[in-house]
Amino acid sequence: MRALLEHSRAADATFDVARVFSDQPDAAGLDVARDFGIPTQVLRPGKSADRAEYGRELAAAIGECSPLLIVLAGFMRILSAQFVTNFAGSILNIHPSLLPKYPGLHTHRRVLEAHETRHGATVHFVTEELDGGPRVIQAAVDVVEGDDEASLSRRVQTVEHRIYPQAVDWYCGGRLRCIDGQAWLDGRELPEPVQFTDQPT
Repeated sequence: MRALLEHSRAADATFDVARVFSDQPDAAGLDVARDFGIPTQVLRPGKSADRAEYGRELAAAIGECSPLLIVLAGFMRILSAQFVTNFAGSILNIHPSLLPKYPGLHTHRRVLEAHETRHGATVHFVTEELDGGPRVIQAAVDVVEGDDEASLSRRVQTVEHRIYPQAVDWYCGGRLRCIDGQAWLDGRELPEPVQFTDQPT
C-alpha cells in the first residue's frame, strides 16, 4: 500500500487514493495512510455478521467515495459474491505467486517445498474464484540456494511494489479493462499476463 501511495504522488501518476479501508483497527496500513493524509475507515464485522452482510456494509461505505477502482492491498477477508458482482471489473488484487500456480495462502513455503526455481507475483482482476480472476501483469524472481520464506518474500515484495502501481496506472489511465471475463490492455485482449521483464510502460 505504501508503494501505491508513494506512486500516486508522482507527477505522471494517473490516480489518487480516495480512502483506505480496513477490517482491523490496528492494521499498520492505517498509520501509513494517515501519514500521507489519506482518510481511513475501519469496518469491523460484527460477531453475528456473515460474509454477505459484511459485503453489503463494505459496498455501502466504498460507494460513498465513488471510486473508479478498488485496490486490495493486504485485505485478507474473502469478499462476498454479491460484492464482487457489484464492482465487477473494477477490483484489482496482487497475489504472491505466478498464478495460476499456488493460489491461496503460504505461497513462499509451498514454492520452497516444491523446489521451484522461479517464483513471483501476479496482479489480477478479482472474481468469485479465489485468486482466479483474469491476470494482468506478472513479475518473476529466482529462487536461490539458501532461500527461506522470509528472504523469498522480501524479493517478491520488491517486484510487487513495481507491478501493482503499474497496473493501477493502466486502469486509471483508461488503458486496462476487464471485458467479458478477460483482461484487455490498450484495446487488445491479454491471453497471458504482461511479463514485467518486458519493461511495460
